[in-house]
Amino acid sequence: MVDESLIQSRRILGIDPGVNITGYGVLDQRANKLEIVEAGVIRGGKGEIPDKVMKIYDGVKDLIDSVNPDQMAIEKLYSHYAHPMTSIIMGHARGVICLVASQSDIPIYHYASTKIKKVLTGNGRASKEQMQASICREFNLPDPPEPNDVADALAIALCHAYLGKQY
Repeated sequence: MVDESLIQSRRILGIDPGVNITGYGVLDQRANKLEIVEAGVIRGGKGEIPDKVMKIYDGVKDLIDSVNPDQMAIEKLYSHYAHPMTSIIMGHARGVICLVASQSDIPIYHYASTKIKKVLTGNGRASKEQMQASICREFNLPDPPEPNDVADALAIALCHAYLGKQY
């Protein structure tokens, strides 16, 4: 019989940053078993960027205080030459999310979307549908989490769990 106290465990908070909707997924990992603890969204609401990032800051702070994660995994910024403003706006959300994690002494791990897709599906250019199918398969879910931001956050946390960083 295995002594349960000897099995390492950790709680991972996966974040899909956005100024309008920030998705999050919290996973407990104990040995090779993964379990969804909580998943949802934090809404930036209406208004100007300072108001939105304050809502994100407060929401992530409340989330961290309630679920007490050991680590955070967050998606890296991606800039498309046709839409450079998107990454600039996204940077505001990422900045306050990283600030909250840093203030809470939670280590942060950054993953490119292509890395997350490659780890979960074997294809760095996988579609949203392929990613959602991976999440459903891994956690035995009948339907993908809604909205897409939640599935994306779970995928980020799952990628981190699979790569085993700082376990």
